[in-house]
Amino acid sequence: MEPLLIDAAAKVEALARVMPDWLFSAVALLLAAAAALLLHVLLHRSLTRFVARRDLFWRSLVSRSANPLRLILVVAALALLAPLVPFTSGQKEIFRHVLLLGVIAVLMWLAQLVLHIFTTLHLRRFKLDTDDNFLARKHVTQSRILQRVASTLIVIVGIGAMLTTFEAVRQYGISLLASAGAAGIVVGLALQPLLKNLFAGIQLAITQPIRIDDALIVEGEYGNVEEITSTYVVVRTWDRRRLIVPLNYFMERPFQNWTREDTALTGEVYLYLDFSVPVAALRRKAQEIVRASPLWDGDIFSLQVTDFRENTMQLRILASAANSGAAFDLRCQIREELITYLNEHFPHALPRFRAELDGAQRVMRQEQDSYQGDFDRKGSRQ
Repeated sequence: MEPLLIDAAAKVEALARVMPDWLFSAVALLLAAAAALLLHVLLHRSLTRFVARRDLFWRSLVSRSANPLRLILVVAALALLAPLVPFTSGQKEIFRHVLLLGVIAVLMWLAQLVLHIFTTLHLRRFKLDTDDNFLARKHVTQSRILQRVASTLIVIVGIGAMLTTFEAVRQYGISLLASAGAAGIVVGLALQPLLKNLFAGIQLAITQPIRIDDALIVEGEYGNVEEITSTYVVVRTWDRRRLIVPLNYFMERPFQNWTREDTALTGEVYLYLDFSVPVAALRRKAQEIVRASPLWDGDIFSLQVTDFRENTMQLRILASAANSGAAFDLRCQIREELITYLNEHFPHALPRFRAELDGAQRVMRQEQDSYQGDFDRKGSRQ
């Protein structure tokens, strides 16, 4: 094996004497990059076969790490070959600068990958597809927001580190920070929306006024929180529209959160019926309907007369359910079954209008009697 390596080195040295330096350097770098890419293909295939029978997390990890691994191998191969390539002093400086930028990019990519792995491992313990998902929604919301904020900070720090490797940009940044004049104010105003949402995201992750899958009323629209990004929140409305709300909206303006501490809600049903309705019988029937429904959580039920109006009285029925969707369906069920019950057993209890006719009624009856008398007389003559 050693004689073969010595012979190969001799051939490469002879080839270097014949070829121009720039061409030899380009060929050597291309061969090193090609060797790194070939090694990456072999490693990726081996890892893919190794995790083929494992769970989704490991398969996703291998798939997501493919591009960072490829860049790491290429940068490592070029760095190892750099001392052997006949570069001039200027070319070596440029090549080292490019390698430094590649290393910073690799570190950024690895930081993003580690952040994703940590978040995924943490969230594997929680499931949102359960009835009691309050703790899961809390951790998912907090983890997703902090992940996006950290990802944004990683990109900002990485780009800043890359820019500082350029002498002109570094000097400009230093002079800008030292002056702290009008230019700094302009930059601060330009970055205000980004920084505002960034800090709002951190505050949202800590205080958690909203969470993933929370039921909200925002700008008069009812919906559930579908996604929380680093700059906005996606609210899925009941008719499957998407409401895009800036992140700082939830820190500065009031809104309704129906599932802040608990998903259970109390639904209201109002009936407007005649004064003659038997309230006790109606209460028994409403209680029977609620108890027979699988949507009721067994906690709250009541039927009360809450108001009297000119022609009707107002009855309010309260019934609790496990979540907002179940509460809405339970209210609809109560209305449908009660109106059927009233039509069948107490049709007179539905709203009616009462009126007394005094003088006008007597005049109309006199005119009708007179007309009827004239008609009878004409008939008798014939």
